[in-house]
Amino acid sequence: MLLHRRRSRSISPRRRKSPSPSPRRRKSRSPTPRRHKRQRTSLSPIAKSHSPSSGSIERKNASEKLRKEEEEKKRRQQEAELELIEEETAKRVEEAIRKKVEESLNSEEIKLELQRRLEEGRRKLLDVVAVQLEKEKESAERAKKDKEELERMIEENRRKVEEAQRREALEQQRREEERYRELEERQKQKEEAMRRKKQQEEEERANQIKLLGKNKARPKVSFAIGSK
Repeated sequence: MLLHRRRSRSISPRRRKSPSPSPRRRKSRSPTPRRHKRQRTSLSPIAKSHSPSSGSIERKNASEKLRKEEEEKKRRQQEAELELIEEETAKRVEEAIRKKVEESLNSEEIKLELQRRLEEGRRKLLDVVAVQLEKEKESAERAKKDKEELERMIEENRRKVEEAQRREALEQQRREEERYRELEERQKQKEEAMRRKKQQEEEERANQIKLLGKNKARPKVSFAIGSK
């Protein structure tokens, strides 16, 4: 709103310059110069009041700018001071904690507590190692038993195979012997049959010879009877 008023007021001086020939018309004593004179008298206070108001606004703006710059400077200074305070506080707190920890660690009670915890940790570690060794021992025993069982099964299978092979060999031998005996029996029967056949043939031959001998002797008898 102030800028708008400044622009509207700044137009009035320009309008003062437009009636430039007014001084020349004073000599005619016409009513027109009086009007211009009234206008000039009415506009002059506005022109006089315009210059001080613009200066005050500029001074006000300058003072406002300086005030803002000063506030910004103070704010940055306060932030820097706060940051330094925070850093210093953090350092002091850290140092205090470190000293407290050192004092606590150097105390006899803390030393005893640390020693107790170390002993407890060592004991737990030994227990864990013992349990692990026991598990490994049990695992080794199971592996040994499994190996022995496997070896026993292999030996049993080998023995069964050998026994089966032995029985098979004996059965094969028995079959061979039986077959040999059968062949031998057949051979004996064949030989016996041949012997009997030969004997029968010899007996038949002998019988034939006897018959022939008898047949030869009978005609002599008949001839003898006939000759008588």
